[in-house]
Amino acid sequence: MELTKREIVHFPQGMTWEDIKVKGFLETSFVDWAGKVVSVLFLPGCNFRCPYCHNHLLVLNPEQYEDISLAHIVGRLAELKGWVDGVCISGGEPTIHPHLPLLIEEIKALGFLVKLDTNGSQPHVLRSLVNEGLVDFVAMDVKAPLDEISYTRTAGVLVNLERIKESISFLQKGRIEYQFRITVVPALHREEDLLKLALQLRGSSSLTPQNFNPQDPLDENLKGTSPYPDEWIREMEARIAAIVNS
Repeated sequence: MELTKREIVHFPQGMTWEDIKVKGFLETSFVDWAGKVVSVLFLPGCNFRCPYCHNHLLVLNPEQYEDISLAHIVGRLAELKGWVDGVCISGGEPTIHPHLPLLIEEIKALGFLVKLDTNGSQPHVLRSLVNEGLVDFVAMDVKAPLDEISYTRTAGVLVNLERIKESISFLQKGRIEYQFRITVVPALHREEDLLKLALQLRGSSSLTPQNFNPQDPLDENLKGTSPYPDEWIREMEARIAAIVNS
């Protein structure tokens, strides 16, 4: 049975829009949605602990960031209308927040497209957002080949892999534009891992490898680790595309 917005959102009694926590607001970005200028909202918290995460303060210590009021965000977005095409909702992991559908409704009411960044761990939320027409593009981070050992090591927690597969299968149906992507870390991903995942995602619209940023990862043991050369990433991107699109 499909969940409705009413079933997803369980606001505690007395909760108001002021309780919605947005910890970051980037007014313009040219890189978060290919071909579009977008604003980016960063929501706090995540149910994963990826060792290479560069937003770990937002995940582990969101109280260090001031709350940005929805009134301010809506006001600025209204002023950016005509320049900004849409809004990317990122994190953290947005789908763990019960107020997400109502937040998106507020953005859509302004006439903006919405892109969702997600780890795919909440397929019921993803499915409902798409069914309700609340998102226009989904970027799902696939952490590793789809086996328990690889995924747990890369996500930093025990992951319900069936939920990940459910989100993948739903997006592959093509009801919405989507992108699969993977952050490639030398300590966690080898060439054969990427090719294995490409085979597992064969028939998808895309799988884009992204290079690891070693400046400030959650796991300090990865700090300063040399990422793969950009040339190697580009070569793997071409090999992955040949498999995924075959």
